[in-house]
Amino acid sequence: MNYVGYLLFILIQCTWGLGQTLLGLAFFCVYRRSPHAFYRGCVHTEWKGDGGISLGLFIFTPESGGNTDWNNRLTVHEYGHAWQSLLLGPFYIIPGLASLCWSRMSYFQRKRREKNIPYSAFWTERWANRWGEKLTGHSSIG
Repeated sequence: MNYVGYLLFILIQCTWGLGQTLLGLAFFCVYRRSPHAFYRGCVHTEWKGDGGISLGLFIFTPESGGNTDWNNRLTVHEYGHAWQSLLLGPFYIIPGLASLCWSRMSYFQRKRREKNIPYSAFWTERWANRWGEKLTGHSSIG
């Protein structure tokens, strides 16, 4: 993406995706002392959390702790979610909440473990993987 593309991405996330971008800004403020970098128009923060989340312009992934390959793949995945936000705007709440339930609810965690279901089997995660990989040219989480 070129300079104009990044500006459009940011503008749309700050208007059409305002709700999730404001929530991402709040998270950013809470984790202001964590390492930050720009990633393809997004602000990428490595936090002490145990998973990733994408909120408009903001991507949060766990501190790499030496596992940079996993962190890079997770960043690509979360970038795919950022594009879902760009497309869906305020309606991103639907896949956002579905994704949050799929990743955090003990029921789904247990089912994935017991039945050996990959995380990316869920539609929101598969969609984020595909977009992240297509837009970055890098591998996402499996």
